[in-house]
Amino acid sequence: MAHGGSRRVILAALAGNLAIAATKLAAALYTGSSAMLSEAIHSAVDTGNQGLLLIGLRRAARPPTPRHPLGHGMELYFWAFVVALMIFALGGAVSVYEGWRKIVAPEPVESAWVNFLVLGASVVFEGLSFRVAFREFRRSHAGEPFWQAIRASKDPGVFAVLLEDAAALAGLSIALAGLGLAAWLDIPELDGAASIGIGLLLVLTAVFLANETRSLLTGEAASPRLIADVRAMLVADPRVKTVEELLTMHLGPAEVLMAVTIDLADELPGAGVEQAARELTRRIEDRHPEVTRIFLRPKRMAA
Repeated sequence: MAHGGSRRVILAALAGNLAIAATKLAAALYTGSSAMLSEAIHSAVDTGNQGLLLIGLRRAARPPTPRHPLGHGMELYFWAFVVALMIFALGGAVSVYEGWRKIVAPEPVESAWVNFLVLGASVVFEGLSFRVAFREFRRSHAGEPFWQAIRASKDPGVFAVLLEDAAALAGLSIALAGLGLAAWLDIPELDGAASIGIGLLLVLTAVFLANETRSLLTGEAASPRLIADVRAMLVADPRVKTVEELLTMHLGPAEVLMAVTIDLADELPGAGVEQAARELTRRIEDRHPEVTRIFLRPKRMAA
């Protein structure tokens, strides 16, 4: 997926979360709701996270240098991992602590209608942000089951925002339920319980996101579909006897490093081997533009 799509998704989420965070914080200070304060923290963390992802996109777009000859594409994976840590520490842990504090020393929620009004508006804005991210995500994963597509995606600029927005919508549902029950039953501890629920939701989101970005940071291969297609393309060439080895690694969301070892026909002269290597490399690049680095070598002859 192009970085333009990722940037559009991140900017949409950033604008929405910034406005929502300020509104939620004002409502939390006015009403004293623990769940609303947790939601304000959640939205503030999400806003900061989108800023970090934008930093990652800009740094990943830098050209190769002698120190980083394969480019800086993996910078985006690093910043996405930082985002996961932020969600865990500043979102999940703080929300759980705030909820526990409210249960130990419960206080009635004042003017609960303010919270319901803000939460209702937040659902609308978060839903719009989620829609933008979901459409961009589906554009490059059409027809794939949702969770399978999330696991297969190599672009944290989109799937991190998608997961954050999904967690935000679920958190808003928890906050609405907790505040509603606390006001209806006159049990303020339920407001704190909702805050803990939001915190645990954020912790689970952070763990999932951290695991996905860890895999990308440590050299995740290209999709099985791409690998199978390139292998079939090579084997179909009459000059190729076998494909001994085909290794891939993502250097960024749309940057794949590929190393191929092939066994060419014995009758090919030296010039024919060079020509075959050039043509096969060009064929792979034309069919899969995301393969930006190809190292192709003939199989070593036995001594």
